[in-house]
Amino acid sequence: MSSIRVVLAEDGALLREGLAGLLQRFGFAVAASVGDAEALVAAVEEHEPDLVVTDIRMPPDFSDEGLRAAVRMRRTRPALPVVALSQYVESSYAAELLDSQNGHGIGYVLKERVVDVADFADTLRRVHGGGTVIDPAVVRQLVRRRSTPLERLSEREREVLALLAEGHSNARIARDLVVSEPTVGKHIGNILAKLDLPPDGTDVDRRVMAVLTYLREQPD
Repeated sequence: MSSIRVVLAEDGALLREGLAGLLQRFGFAVAASVGDAEALVAAVEEHEPDLVVTDIRMPPDFSDEGLRAAVRMRRTRPALPVVALSQYVESSYAAELLDSQNGHGIGYVLKERVVDVADFADTLRRVHGGGTVIDPAVVRQLVRRRSTPLERLSEREREVLALLAEGHSNARIARDLVVSEPTVGKHIGNILAKLDLPPDGTDVDRRVMAVLTYLREQPD
């Protein structure tokens, strides 16, 4: 059986050489080993590997260059298996990467959680075979990001929004909740801010948008 050809991207020279040696030890063929995202993209273009293993934070800004490069490559090569390595959960582009091809052939591994090199090699093989391997910490972070916007509201703000959805005026809401109208107005202002509603010209329009957000989140 032929070796899995890998392009490896890691900005740290010692770690890069260590990973390359590890991959070769477990039967992978390292087609290229590079230190930044642009070199990664160029190496994939040149070598057309079977698998990409990339750090997430690389030069020049050490933010999410590797992750952005992975997303870019999956757009042009949807079937290219990619394993992202990181010390941190970078959620900015992670969701887009994991959504590509319904997550097939994707891995997101936290470096500190790799405690067995044989298991790590097995992870690479599983991703190469079309599997999905995501660290639980990454899953938790993405679930929080994708949570409903209504979860940002306090219990009283949800009560106010529910009454708004029923078409009640501020005065009627104040009577129902036994609070003052200015208090209701303050709650509504907080609701509009927490739902990140774009300015739409008038507060009336934004109230409607808040109600629509509420209704979309209700079970069928």
